[in-house]
Amino acid sequence: MEARNPAPNETRQRIRAIFGGSVGNLVEWYDWYTYSAFALYFASAFFPSGSATAQLINTAAIFAVGFFMRPVGGWLLGRYADRHGRKAALTLSVTLMCGGSLLIALTPGYATIGIAAPAMLLLARLIQGISIGGEYGASATYLSERAGRERRGFYTSFQYVTLIMGQLIALTVLLVLQATLTDAQLHAWGWRIPFVIGAACAVVAVWLRRSLDETESFRVGEAKGLTAQASLKALLKHHRAVATVFGLTAGGALSFYVFTTYAQKFLVNTTGFSKEVASQINAATLVLFMCVQPIFGALSDRIGRRPILITFGVLGTLGTVPVLTALETATTPFVAFALLATALMVVSCYTSINAVVKAELFPTEVRALGVALPYAIAVSLFGGTAEYVALTLKSQGHERWFYWYATALIALSLIVYVRMPDTKHHSQIIED
Repeated sequence: MEARNPAPNETRQRIRAIFGGSVGNLVEWYDWYTYSAFALYFASAFFPSGSATAQLINTAAIFAVGFFMRPVGGWLLGRYADRHGRKAALTLSVTLMCGGSLLIALTPGYATIGIAAPAMLLLARLIQGISIGGEYGASATYLSERAGRERRGFYTSFQYVTLIMGQLIALTVLLVLQATLTDAQLHAWGWRIPFVIGAACAVVAVWLRRSLDETESFRVGEAKGLTAQASLKALLKHHRAVATVFGLTAGGALSFYVFTTYAQKFLVNTTGFSKEVASQINAATLVLFMCVQPIFGALSDRIGRRPILITFGVLGTLGTVPVLTALETATTPFVAFALLATALMVVSCYTSINAVVKAELFPTEVRALGVALPYAIAVSLFGGTAEYVALTLKSQGHERWFYWYATALIALSLIVYVRMPDTKHHSQIIED
């Protein structure tokens, strides 16, 4: 049982560890989202000439395939984290991400090497998919175990702060390049720059993560011989918790990708804004989205996790169709910003606490695997395919069907939120 009132020195060590873990998480997610942020520019480099929508569909398909490697990464690196430590898994995941970004940066275009170009792009995203699949479970587990009981929701919310910051930095790099390079230069070679930056930053993140302290929960579990038991078979003994993670993730993950990564393309292809204006709107909403994560995380430490998740479920079910329908005809950037900001305030009720909720469901010996694997499966099925499904339905003239699809998934997750226990009061971490 952890102390309720840690000494000042212990608090400083905890903050330092959480900062170190979060910085690496930022780099990982910058690399991951750079693909989506620059897809509008590199789609024509990797695929044969055709309509812009067709090229984006091909690019989104590889984006989705990368997501389908996330369960593999969740299984491999989650098991690795439970057997060899959270620190070791965090270091390995960012190393893989570095390799994937470097491969994208250096791969010649379709005009030079033909079909090998999209094949290399696919390979790079498969590597990055393994990396990010393991990163989520390892970082969520590390932050949850290092945070104190009384402020666990607040501290773990910084996983999504750095996740969003990584996406925001990717967009910032995009805005800087849009301001300094011509559109032709961006399409020709400028899109490679952010991938080089990502690879370089990942090297720094590897160094930072090697200096992290291992969590006390893992050390105690290792001393008791529990870590040797980490396996898929051991995880399935906690089948109810596994199903809960899958269910609570489905609607939240889809909503997150709809109103962040897909929103940029929606503003261009549907609403009719320029690429530059769409990027500016997206960046502004992400700043606000990032800043409110700790607020909802801290609120969960006071009132519990379940009421906040239910708030997301109810408002997401009622509001998704009206917000997206209104966004279709937004006439000014301010109106588009207000609509997306409203949606992301609702999504924050999921993103700010989803990591800690999942970690609190599992015991030490399968915690990283339990957080990573069912989450990765759900986010691959629903989050990773969001852009592909939306763009495909749009190309067939049924764009609004996607709005109802998103609403249905949120409603299904709402059922899980209503039925699940409040992990703040029934946390497996407390029992370590």
